[in-house]
Amino acid sequence: MSLLQVEMVDQVAVVKLDHGVTNALSRQLVAELGDALNQVRQDPAVRGLVLSSVGDRFFCIGLDLPDVYDLPRDEFADYFRAFGRVCMDLYTLPKPTVAALTGHALAGGCILALCCDYRLMAEGRKLMGLNEVKLGVPVPYLGDCILRQLVGARHAREVTGTGEFFPPEEALCLGLVDQVLPPAEVLPQAIAKAQALGALPAAAFAMIKRNRTEPVTQQWDAHLTARDEAMLDLWYAPEARALLKAAREKF
Repeated sequence: MSLLQVEMVDQVAVVKLDHGVTNALSRQLVAELGDALNQVRQDPAVRGLVLSSVGDRFFCIGLDLPDVYDLPRDEFADYFRAFGRVCMDLYTLPKPTVAALTGHALAGGCILALCCDYRLMAEGRKLMGLNEVKLGVPVPYLGDCILRQLVGARHAREVTGTGEFFPPEEALCLGLVDQVLPPAEVLPQAIAKAQALGALPAAAFAMIKRNRTEPVTQQWDAHLTARDEAMLDLWYAPEARALLKAAREKF
C-alpha cells in the first residue's frame, strides 16, 4: 500500500503524505517520496509541486522511530542518507515547491517543509520546530544549513538550540513560514502559489533557484561524510538511545 497520494491539479503535482495520523518518515515513505520527486523532476508537464498531508493533525512528525530505532548502524546510515538525499532533491528541484502545512511539522517534517520554496501554515493549534537537541542528536546538517539561509543565524540559534516547537504566529515571525492562513485556505492557496510560479519562464526560474540553493549544496557536499558520521555517533550514544527510546514509546 502506498504511503503517498498524488494528484495533478492544473500542471501542479499535489503530493500528500498518507502514513497514519503522524506521517512518520518510515523507510518506505522516504523511498516513495524520492520516487515521486524524481517523476516530478522528469515530467515536463509538471510545472510545480505542493507537498502536504492527507490528515490535518500532523503534516509530519519526523523520523519513524518505531521503524528505525532498532536498526543496526549500517542500516540506519543507509536510511538516514536516503532521507538526506530526498531533502536535497526537494530543495534543489528546478520547479516551484510549496509546503501546505495543515498539521504539525516537527523535526524531520519541519526539515521537509524548509526544503520547499514557500511554506503556508494553518492557523490555530499547530506547531513547527526542530526538537532534535532534546533527543540528544543534532539537527541533520542539510536542514541546519537551509534553516540558517532562510532565517539567519540569530533565529536559527533559537530554533535549533532550544528544541522548542512554535505556534503559527511565532513561526511566521521567525521566518519559518511565509503565510499563516485559515486551515481551509492552506491547500488552495498553496496550489495557487505553485501555479503562479509555474507559469513563469521555466528555465529562468530554475537558474534563479539554482543560484539561491547552490551555496547550501556546496556546503553540504563538502562536509556531508564527516557530519553524517558525527550524527551516527551521537544517535548510538547511550544518552541519545535512552531519549530516543522514550520518544519511540510515545508514538
